[in-house]
Amino acid sequence: MKLLVTGGAGFIGSNFVHYWLKNHPADEITNLDSLTYAGNLENLKDLGQSKKHIFVKGDITNVDLVKTLVEANDVIVHFAAESHVDRSIMDAGVFVKTNVLGTQILLQAAKDFNKRFHQVSTDEVYGQLPLAGKEKFSESSPYQPRNPYAASKAASDHLVRSFYHTHGLAATISNTGNNFGPYQFPEKFIALAITNLLENKKVPLYGDGLNVRDWLYVDDHCRAIDLILQKGKIGDTYCIGGLTQGLSNIEVLKKILAILGKDESMIEYVKDRPGHDRRYEIDWTKAQKELGYQPEHDFDQYLQKTVKWYQTNETWWRNVKSGEYQKYYEKQYGS
Repeated sequence: MKLLVTGGAGFIGSNFVHYWLKNHPADEITNLDSLTYAGNLENLKDLGQSKKHIFVKGDITNVDLVKTLVEANDVIVHFAAESHVDRSIMDAGVFVKTNVLGTQILLQAAKDFNKRFHQVSTDEVYGQLPLAGKEKFSESSPYQPRNPYAASKAASDHLVRSFYHTHGLAATISNTGNNFGPYQFPEKFIALAITNLLENKKVPLYGDGLNVRDWLYVDDHCRAIDLILQKGKIGDTYCIGGLTQGLSNIEVLKKILAILGKDESMIEYVKDRPGHDRRYEIDWTKAQKELGYQPEHDFDQYLQKTVKWYQTNETWWRNVKSGEYQKYYEKQYGS
């Protein structure tokens, strides 16, 4: 099988590329990434000159390029997105362009060439849950996005469903919680906390630190997508969560402090961001029943492994924080 993976130089996308080539060695991947700040070819260096992995620098809003690549592949796995909430608050325009228009262009090509399409989305499209409640997000939860990033992903999910209902496109969607693991850009909470502490810098923590999240180790996410592509019902959505749910940001940060032998003086409480969702938790019962999905990675164990990865790969994250990583691909593709 030939897969077109969009955003395959980013955090989750690059982990998916590694996962797929390891578990499906006969398959081929074309990796389309525009190499914005979040795309990093160093995430893929260990693939070397593999004939099973072709990298294409390009934008998903480039209609002609998208048509060419979609026609040449069997399945589109769509990760490419602007995803950092803080950046969407500062400038929503690029989020609408990439996440909404880019998805529409990919869907149109998938429809025109009758290809299988999978949309990688987020639980943030459902808004927030009460902090003290026990309710969880599920496939039947209403869409109530509360920030421009979440709104742009909600719009793209609606486009996917519209192409299924209107055109019969073979499409599925997955909505997941917060991912963590190797190669995560250190603007995201866990990666930022680890790398700041390794630099002996304080970690900024929004508001009271009690915002609750559902955490998913990235390999579990990749395996879930694999199951959806194999067994998922066309036109359906699957919520994908992790083993450990309901952890507040302050709890997560204290775990990282303990692993690295730091005390709470390294926490810097900062003004909360606008519209900061209070709680996310996911009910992944449907994925378990229909796909046989079961997360395998315990949060505490794999948080330790993630910390160890950043300790072992200091050059990687220092290059990211300094901007040096961009020079790696500028030599090949230009700025």
